[in-house]
Amino acid sequence: MRIGFGYDSHRLVKGRRLIIGGVKVPFEKGLAGHSDADVLCHAIIDAIIGALGLGDIGKHFSDTSAEWKDASSINLLRDILKLSRENGFEILWIDSTVIAEMPRLAPHIESMKEEISKAGISSGLINIKAKTNEGMGFIGRGKGIAAYAVCLLKSV
Repeated sequence: MRIGFGYDSHRLVKGRRLIIGGVKVPFEKGLAGHSDADVLCHAIIDAIIGALGLGDIGKHFSDTSAEWKDASSINLLRDILKLSRENGFEILWIDSTVIAEMPRLAPHIESMKEEISKAGISSGLINIKAKTNEGMGFIGRGKGIAAYAVCLLKSV
């Protein structure tokens, strides 16, 4: 077995859709980024890549490559799950936390699990928690959103 840890954060900006866990969350701002800036998927991707010992998300999906401009992070996750299988591993468990002062994310968690499962992780193997930052730091001031994820892989 292998364990990986992932983290991601992005600034909130006007003029972008807010995509978290593959779900379009209604809000007046979205996350700035080269792809769709889905912090939850990015944290999960980084956790899987970490468990595989293959670097980080930037090594596989460069933010300077036109290929990944506005890319769906669900598709990026699908690619990393394929890489995991090619390296002889399968997902046993994903535990994740999204930290956002606004909007309220709890009502969207089940939809996020469903969307992530479309990439190839059974929704029964994913836990997603939504937290605020109690008004502290850039997240608490409504300037951005962050996510953490832990992944447990098993050799097949």
